[in-house]
Amino acid sequence: MARKYEMKRRARRQEETRRRITEATVELHQALGPANTTISAIAERAGVQRLTVYRHFPDERAVLSACSSYYEAQNPVPDVDPWTRIPDPEDRLRRALKETYAYHRRTEPMMTKVLRDAQIHTPTMEVTVPYLRHWDRARYALVAGWGAEDQRLKRLLAALGHALDFWTWRSLVREQGLTDEEAIELMVGMVRSSMRD
Repeated sequence: MARKYEMKRRARRQEETRRRITEATVELHQALGPANTTISAIAERAGVQRLTVYRHFPDERAVLSACSSYYEAQNPVPDVDPWTRIPDPEDRLRRALKETYAYHRRTEPMMTKVLRDAQIHTPTMEVTVPYLRHWDRARYALVAGWGAEDQRLKRLLAALGHALDFWTWRSLVREQGLTDEEAIELMVGMVRSSMRD
């Protein structure tokens, strides 16, 4: 009985250590970016030895994957399925952009660093693939009702992708000084214009 209790206690301690390492990684990625986060810095932030980090995460990809899963659980991307049930395409786009821009605002410190580092750091690029696929799926969820086909469909998808993009939101809100609502209306107008011949 004592041995079973000790095993459970040890498992809880290991899980707590793993959680501390993961949370330290999230904090460092948000502050410095994944490309600039070292195992030594993670260990120091988590209050453990480097060897302890490696015991839980054998390499950088394992740490990135755990960090990404933890962060995504805390900050889920908007669910695109409810958007598809909105019949009017402009109303659908407004709802999608409202939820998307709220998500971008909430995750801005992390995504600024992660998307920047994905351009130069292969492991970061690899963990962003599901994130990028989500936004690709999102733009296809917004296509119905615009009357687009052939060349116009290509333009529509490009306009929708641009409207949903994190960097578009950041440029419009942070650099150009628009509110989220103003940015949404500007992007709805851009998408509408993309359908004109």
